[in-house]
Amino acid sequence: MLLPDWAVLNAAIDWLGHGLWNIAWWQIVLYTLVTTHVTIAAVTIFLHRTQAHRAMDLGPIPSHFFRFWLWLGTGMVTKEWVAIHRKHHAKCETEEDPHSPQTRGIDTVLWRGSELYRAEAKNQDTLAKFGHGTPDDWMERNVYTRYGWQGVGLTLILDLALFGAVGAAVWAVQMLWIPITAAGIINGIGHYWGYRNFEAPDASTNISPWGVIIGGEELHNNHHTYPTSAKFSVKKYEFDIGWVYISLMQKIGWAKVKKVPPKMRLGAIKPVADEKTLEALIANRYEVMAGYARGVRQTCKQELELLKAKQGDLSALQSAKRWMHRDDDKVPAMARPQLAQARAAHPVLDKMVTMREELRQMWLNTSHSREQLAADLQAWCHRAEESGIAQLQQFSRKLRAAHS
Repeated sequence: MLLPDWAVLNAAIDWLGHGLWNIAWWQIVLYTLVTTHVTIAAVTIFLHRTQAHRAMDLGPIPSHFFRFWLWLGTGMVTKEWVAIHRKHHAKCETEEDPHSPQTRGIDTVLWRGSELYRAEAKNQDTLAKFGHGTPDDWMERNVYTRYGWQGVGLTLILDLALFGAVGAAVWAVQMLWIPITAAGIINGIGHYWGYRNFEAPDASTNISPWGVIIGGEELHNNHHTYPTSAKFSVKKYEFDIGWVYISLMQKIGWAKVKKVPPKMRLGAIKPVADEKTLEALIANRYEVMAGYARGVRQTCKQELELLKAKQGDLSALQSAKRWMHRDDDKVPAMARPQLAQARAAHPVLDKMVTMREELRQMWLNTSHSREQLAADLQAWCHRAEESGIAQLQQFSRKLRAAHS
């Protein structure tokens, strides 16, 4: 039986208003957040940790699911994403980095990150050099790569069918989620603003200690310090939700983790530092230097308290304290005069900064033999413990307790 024209019109209006899935507005918001979060999980677990860095292996079920979901939710090609990200690590903060705010400007990367991605995806040299080892099966060649836009088009049709006209807004959020969070926030803010646990050789920062919204990618300094680690959280107060999902998949046999951040082991304090101590220092150098930075900050605090008690001028040291534990090439030119002034006025801090650089040379000096470096480390520990500086003495004793 045919419906009257007015009944058809009412049905169409009802569909436009509600779609096939007549649910409350908050349920639509929840659906949007859940689907975008699955997309984030697919990017961080499959594209980033598994494909780009080989930090883990994924079983066929999650691998195929993530590939299919990314085709629906982003239209990104695995080989392109992986190649661009590997090039970012290989050429980080240089003119060849596809998306560095240090060379291209924070505004460009933050607001035009997706344009930078699309431009680099057309660079065949990048794909050939950095895109090796990515999926190349029938589905990849004949569906995911060949018909990239059809996946996101299918998602649009599904959203419209489920929610009517509101589905267009749902789809827009789903499509913008990765360009904003990954191409913009992680590639931009993650190399521009935030806190640093480790003195990685680039400008990477941790945006937040709680990696939930962007799947753990917020812990970007941790990742650049240990790029082949499947786990991004390092400190006790940090949370990587991507690692939670990986741990759950590992328990049911869907994932196999290859590497996590190294952790320095401590034993009895040795009489003198030896070659095993040197091995532990080099293998855990980022963690070691992070521990040294804590000592520098504690000493700065003590020096400030002494100045305050003497009613001295605090301004120079307060301005310079944030740079005391940084590599020399990471200190901006405008901060160097204050740093030099503070070091001249505080011999204890000057000693700590000088010895920090001497310690760093242990793994940078490639001209010395293993035996010579071990002797250099012994001499460094001796000077540290004879310095009369509590933080240096404590640090040296802990270093002598380290083993590989």
